[in-house]
Amino acid sequence: MLNERQATAHLIAALAELDARRLYLGQGCSSLFTYCTQFLRLSEHAAYGRIEAARIARRFPVVLELLASGSVTLTAVGLLAPHLSPENHRELLESARHKSKREVEHLVASLRPLPPVPSTVRKLPSPKPPDAVSIDLGVVPTDAGVSSVPCASSPATRPAVVGPLAPDRYKVQFTVSRETYEKLRRVQDLLRHTIPSGDPVAIFDRALTLLLADLERKKLAVTERPRATRPASRASRHIPAAVRRQVWARDGGQCAFMGASGRCRERSFLEFHHVVPYAAGGQTTTENLELRCRAHNAYEAERHFGPMLLRESRAPWEVQLGPDLVETTGSPKRQKTEERVSACSNVVLLVTVGQSCRG
Repeated sequence: MLNERQATAHLIAALAELDARRLYLGQGCSSLFTYCTQFLRLSEHAAYGRIEAARIARRFPVVLELLASGSVTLTAVGLLAPHLSPENHRELLESARHKSKREVEHLVASLRPLPPVPSTVRKLPSPKPPDAVSIDLGVVPTDAGVSSVPCASSPATRPAVVGPLAPDRYKVQFTVSRETYEKLRRVQDLLRHTIPSGDPVAIFDRALTLLLADLERKKLAVTERPRATRPASRASRHIPAAVRRQVWARDGGQCAFMGASGRCRERSFLEFHHVVPYAAGGQTTTENLELRCRAHNAYEAERHFGPMLLRESRAPWEVQLGPDLVETTGSPKRQKTEERVSACSNVVLLVTVGQSCRG
């Protein structure tokens, strides 16, 4: 890993020299970008990122030291490049030391906060028709305006976008089906007395608040009036509600596996893990339970019991469709699914949420 980082730093330094002296011209290239893509065989994205880092390194040579040591990544340098100056470059680069891309994005958002984007809901254009309907459901007192605007053809679905605009504001954009869109309109109508503008941000925040409370109640046994704690049964794997609450609070909602490089930072796919396995006589108590991500839970089971098939994995199409819809092509269930998907119209939703809504 160290050799790779040093090789990257040497390449950036070499590109900086090539750029400063325009040595690529002698190789028959009109630009450094052409040299990187045609002679070094780098992809366009890789070439752009390394050229940008090279030009920043010419202005601030400390970047090469940080890249060679692994303190910052090329991605972090690219994100910080527009904001570096002779006065602040050392402070900003130090702030980005060992930070992930998401953390650096938050740092950039604090440097140049962007204004909130207006809440909008619009229908995505269909693949064939040239025109589509644009519906603006921003902060309006009554009905939303409907206008027909020409639009270029675009894919039916787009990846969801969640990005920081400022330290306490985020842009959230995703595509929903017609059924979800109708639910939004129905909720807007029912909440007009409370939210006269029908602002999707307020509705989104309310929905997430209720969903989070429901998930915490089901998965973590969170309640305002906890019952008296019952002793755990030795003959059962059932984890009492009080034990789940205590383990989750103690481990901070994070995988508690300690590796050679420190504690695992995963907060998704968490499971309750018996330190002394239940099959080996371990009890279902707070002292014998810890949070583990799914990967480390399976890893520790394999270390204790030896290599074994822990779970029977399903095919990707089974995970998406569900076992009751896994049929051969042409079957009634499969045809109904395809008809339902093809008849669904997509709508794109764009809102700005606050820090508390993002969680």
